[in-house]
Amino acid sequence: MSLEVWITYVLACAIVVIVPGPSVTIIIANSVKHGTKAGLANIVGGQLGLGLALVVLLTGLASVMSIVSEWFYILKLVGAVYLIWLGIKLWRSNGQLTAPEDKPAKGGFFLQGFFVSITNPKVLLFFGAFIPQFVNINAEPVYQLSLLGATFMLIASIIDGGYAVLAGNAGKWLSTKRVRFVERFSGTLLIGGGIWLALARR
Repeated sequence: MSLEVWITYVLACAIVVIVPGPSVTIIIANSVKHGTKAGLANIVGGQLGLGLALVVLLTGLASVMSIVSEWFYILKLVGAVYLIWLGIKLWRSNGQLTAPEDKPAKGGFFLQGFFVSITNPKVLLFFGAFIPQFVNINAEPVYQLSLLGATFMLIASIIDGGYAVLAGNAGKWLSTKRVRFVERFSGTLLIGGGIWLALARR
């Protein structure tokens, strides 16, 4: 893989990651309400989900996804229901920033980030369809796939971390009314994303 190809891939990954999706929405909402550490815990969980998707790709399971299409569709529906549930939960929130002693355990934020990531079929589709386009078929594929997957995870960590820090700091000066707006806006995005995911074609 040439340096030029890798740089092009890095830029493409940055464009993909910087566009807010379900994971970013959760990170921002939790960072505003519970602080930067909550968003960072979401990111760590999400990275574990990305890592599992990369393992799937490296073991060749991505190439036989059509064989397990029914399981894949069920996974998509589970993810859709979970996103809608999170969206409703944000809509019902009271707009109050949580005091440190009232915060959920970090493990809860970690698992939340992991579940949102692992139940998003786009993650596996991204790794299975986008990354291979940058692989040189005349060179060792496993090494290249590992490098490309690790690069994507690093870029996602940096950009998502930026979202968490910015949202966490913003939470310090946001009023209850503004926090309520962020919660409802994020909740709407999650509900919309869940509905879209549920109605999307197999």
